[in-house]
Amino acid sequence: MMAVSSGCKDGSKIAMDNGKYVRYTPEQVEALERLYHECPKPTSLRRQQLIRECPILSHIEPKQIKVWFQNRRCREKQRKEAGRLQAVNRKLTAMNKLLMEENDRLQKQVSHLVYENTFFRQHTQNTTLATTDTSCESVVTSGQQHPQPRDASPAGLLSIAEETLAEFLSKATGTAVEWVQMPGMKPGPDSIGIVAISHGSPGVAARACGLVGLEPARVAEILKDRLSWYRDCRTVDVLNVMSTGNGGTIELLYMQLYAPTTLAPGRDFWLLRYTSLLEDGSLVVCERSLNNTQNGPSMPPVPHFVRAEVLPSGYLIRPCEGGGSIIHIVDHMLLEPWSVPEVLRPLYESSMLLAQRTTMAALRHLRQISQEVSQPSVTGWGRRPAALRALSQRLSKGFNEAVNGFTDDGWSMLDSDGIDDVTLLVNSSPSKMMGLNLGYNNGFPSVTSSVLCAKASMLLQNVPPAILLRFLREHRSEWADTSIDAYSAAAIKAGPCSLPGARTGAFGGQVILPLAHTIEHEEFMEVIKLENMGYYRDDMTMPGDIFLLQLCSGVDEHAVGTSAELIFAPIDASFSDDAPILPSGFRIIPLESGTDAASPNRTLDLASALEVGTTGNKAGGDNSGHSGITKSVMTIAFQFAFEAHLQDNIAAMARQYVRSIVASVQRVSLALSPSRFGSQNAFPLPPGTPEAQTLTRWICNSYRFYLGAELLKCEGSESILKSLWHHSDAVLCCSLKALPVFTFANQAGLDMLETTLVALQDITLEKIFDDNGKKTLCSEFPQIMQQGFMCIQGGICLSSMGRPITYERAVAWKVLNEEESAHCICFMFINWSFV
Repeated sequence: MMAVSSGCKDGSKIAMDNGKYVRYTPEQVEALERLYHECPKPTSLRRQQLIRECPILSHIEPKQIKVWFQNRRCREKQRKEAGRLQAVNRKLTAMNKLLMEENDRLQKQVSHLVYENTFFRQHTQNTTLATTDTSCESVVTSGQQHPQPRDASPAGLLSIAEETLAEFLSKATGTAVEWVQMPGMKPGPDSIGIVAISHGSPGVAARACGLVGLEPARVAEILKDRLSWYRDCRTVDVLNVMSTGNGGTIELLYMQLYAPTTLAPGRDFWLLRYTSLLEDGSLVVCERSLNNTQNGPSMPPVPHFVRAEVLPSGYLIRPCEGGGSIIHIVDHMLLEPWSVPEVLRPLYESSMLLAQRTTMAALRHLRQISQEVSQPSVTGWGRRPAALRALSQRLSKGFNEAVNGFTDDGWSMLDSDGIDDVTLLVNSSPSKMMGLNLGYNNGFPSVTSSVLCAKASMLLQNVPPAILLRFLREHRSEWADTSIDAYSAAAIKAGPCSLPGARTGAFGGQVILPLAHTIEHEEFMEVIKLENMGYYRDDMTMPGDIFLLQLCSGVDEHAVGTSAELIFAPIDASFSDDAPILPSGFRIIPLESGTDAASPNRTLDLASALEVGTTGNKAGGDNSGHSGITKSVMTIAFQFAFEAHLQDNIAAMARQYVRSIVASVQRVSLALSPSRFGSQNAFPLPPGTPEAQTLTRWICNSYRFYLGAELLKCEGSESILKSLWHHSDAVLCCSLKALPVFTFANQAGLDMLETTLVALQDITLEKIFDDNGKKTLCSEFPQIMQQGFMCIQGGICLSSMGRPITYERAVAWKVLNEEESAHCICFMFINWSFV
């Protein structure tokens, strides 16, 4: 251990204290520190070179230099760890304060509910009263039934602002709303925060409390800029600003929100926003709708929008000791659910959906920016977080514009072909659209002057949005038309091109290239590479790979919330920031949700879904109750750039394409959805494949016949399928065709190939082996047919996503049916793992 002292007068000598300590002069320490910052871990040769180049260190032994650097690195590590622990301690202290305040608020809420319960008991016992006493109504409901005209003069607006502030604070820290904890949210120092939703209040309300490493003024600045973080926000216009005598500001705003589906209009709001500083130093931004005002400005109804109402809402931002802020967010809206079809009303009556898409989105955005400020070198959104966030905003906004198709953005509707399942819109001036500039600078010749959008919405039954979207992301070939991908890429990369046809290149598989993700992995961006595709232009083949920029949300197992989106757009390989983007994709929103949400990583439990009992095929294990979700609405929107004279052809192609996607989604949803009615087709197997229980028996009997051992250790025929399904090794069956394809797999097999039972049937046997594996398979496959089995040495195979997999060894055997003729080949990969 070293000790530094300035008491040594002779700089050329080094004092030794009992052989344990070396004392350096300040000049020597300064020289060593300078060298440490240049190279904190020098090699032996580098240390000798340092001694030669720095005369002041010439009398120090290389070993002592080594020890000094070791100690210096240790002190640096201790200092960093101490700083980290101090930061964690500050965060825990602030979270403890927040939890104590939340506990106090809950105690007040309990007392309030007990009082109300006592009051109503007494009231119901008094049968002589003719009218109901409403003296205990909360501040939330008072004055809502028959509002009086409000004075919108400056003095009147200040009065409304102060009233809004009081009502907001009563919701943020008091008992004005009965809050219940958001399902699935667990508070903690590293969680998003404490999230609650309303119960028994008018409209829908959500509340969140959390910690962010940003100063209050910066937090308020970010949150007031709704367009930067609120994906459903189309526009916010500040129409008037006035200062108040207490140093606050009052703003009059007009805000528009996109509709989440094609089946409903957007919402707009006429708002007052009040920013003020409280006596305790807290910063407050609160707002409410300005309805029924007089003596002041007003906003008339706007076509294609339903005027909704914001009840007192806002942000309470308090400075935190040691830096950062404690923030309380309240969103409370009345979204006029009666203005949409009855099946969609849950979208406008769900406090949980409001919490996911608005309240939690605000808190997550703050945490993301806070991390980027405090840890600029940490990966995530990458080296250009602001640019990547801007790209994700462009994708989301472009998709929302396509779904809504507002006339003031240039969209006009095309005539139907007699069936109204798909809506077509055309935009002849797409330069107005967000992020799209069809000029020579961006690679679009001026002749490519139009954009067509084909969109549709459909109702899904009993399939969790996360699982369905995960399938659509990982198995693009199940629904995508490669000729359309090629056509869209041609428009992006090369300008006008002919309509895709049979000449378009074949699909060669997709490779997912991760690009960035948010702090909690609830949203991630990636580049999809579609390999070996080609498109035709001017009778010339333009082969190559197609690239898509893709944004996914709601598919991560750690993300709280059940809404899911998959939005993508063709991009040029150069990936320039100003490139035109035409987003297309899927959005799935639950209409009903239970408390037991399914994990997006859930694999289909064939053992329970296909098991045969005395009552025939059934969905055992209460599989239908895994998700708690019975209905959801999917919105599909696809955009195409084209030459104006090809509009009719493009319209026909787009309409048919979206219809084929709808059919594919319905087929996949049926396969992913647990069977409620014991349908034999809940998990369709290829023609000629026996029922799963029978196939399992054939597999086990054949294994015993050829290898002289038991494949499974189970008792009774009823559990044989479950035992095979949960077997730790991957078991896969393939057909006996000239090009064998897989027909069945257990859970480990599906996990290994990163697929589902539906997509499994499109994977050929040779596709999963590398070159050496293919050679072995070709040379020894006849041995399986002749001898009945084969043992394969360990090697490498590939999943359907292209990920390499190692396995210790593999066994293949011929599966015989009841007539002892070969039905298929079964492979078992033992001790497999991803590389």
